[in-house]
Parts: sequence; C-alpha cells; structure tokens
Amino acid sequence: MKPFMSSYNAQCYALMRIVVGFLFLWHGAQKLFGIPSPMPGGVPSFIIYGAGPIELIGGTLVMIGLFTSWSAFIVSGEMAVAYWIGHGTKALLPIENHGELAVLYCFVFLFISTHGGGIWSVDAAQSRE
Repeated sequence: MKPFMSSYNAQCYALMRIVVGFLFLWHGAQKLFGIPSPMPGGVPSFIIYGAGPIELIGGTLVMIGLFTSWSAFIVSGEMAVAYWIGHGTKALLPIENHGELAVLYCFVFLFISTHGGGIWSVDAAQSRE
C-alpha cells in the first residue's frame, strides 16, 4: 500500500533539508558570535574555532541547497567526531551521555548527503543534480 503522503516526498524532503540546515547553522553562530546566546565558559578553543565555522557554513549551505551532498557529508562527519569526543567518552549509549542530538544530526546529514539538494535548492536551480 502506498503511504498517503508519498505524493509529497520531494516537498517534505526539501523542508527537512531547509529546517535541519537552519537549526544547525545556529550552533555555529553561537560558537563564533555568541548569537542567540553566549557559549558556556570553559569550551575549548578548537571546538569554537574548528567546529563553529563548519556548523555555520555547512548548515547554511545545506539549508540553501548549495554543494549539498558534500556539505552534508562534511557536517555529518563533524557530528560523528563530536559524538565520540564530547559524549562517547562518558558512556556508550546516547541516552546516557546526552549525545542524542549529535547522533541525529550525524545520520540526518548522512541521509541528505546521499540525496542531494532536491527541489527548492540552488543545486537544482543550477542543474547540478
């Protein structure tokens, strides 16, 4: 049986890509500029100046759908590293080490990297897909 929303696959995928990119870019904005709220004290500078630009630029590129596959692949990798450096050393399971968001971002971006920009993307407008 065909899922009742299947005729909207392309639109729902585009909305997911846009919203996930939008939410992710704010992690970079917070690290680099303290917007919308400042980072807590004691965050190592390699996280601020290493992860911040990847999150800000990568999230923006995914959101607008420019170089989508590569951008999503890079930020997926960053989230995998973030999980194992920041959470996986505390406990194995994400429910125990509070790494659920990193895992979700990692796998959503991996999914996006395999699907590209889709509709409503700069890549589609420039016929890169």
